[in-house]
Parts: sequence; C-alpha cells; structure tokens
Amino acid sequence: MGTYISRRDDTDPDEGTKEYGDVEFADPTNNKYPIDTEEHVRAAWSYINTSSNAAKYDAEEVDAMKGRIRRAATKFDIEINED
Repeated sequence: MGTYISRRDDTDPDEGTKEYGDVEFADPTNNKYPIDTEEHVRAAWSYINTSSNAAKYDAEEVDAMKGRIRRAATKFDIEINED
C-alpha cells in the first residue's frame, strides 16, 4: 500500500509535526491523521470516514490511508468497523 498522497495546498505538513512530533501519519505527505496511539488511530478512522475529509483526497489515496489506519489498529487490538 505504497500509494503516494499528493501535497495539499490547504494544509501545512509542519503543523502536524509541531503538534504530534515525529510520529507515523496515515497521510505522511501532509502529516495528517496520526496513527501512533490507540486514541489517534480511532480518531484517524473516524475523520477519514467523514465525507468532507475524504473528499479532499482521491479514492486511491483514501484507500491507502485506510490501509495504514487498519494496520495501525491491529497493533493496538482495535477492531475496525467498515461501516
């Protein structure tokens, strides 16, 4: 799942690093949706499944981010509801 995510003009990747530090993100290009803790994984899943957030990406990018979030969820024994 190495799909490249395009750089967005409406966000600053440095903000994600400043707020969360050097962590893994579901969107590593723009440093959005940190997936380094159980709380962040749950939040990332919720946010990327919100239509207004997902609409900022193309379908392949959303699928790639969801895959990263799912993999992070397994590390924390989080069951992901696909609905």
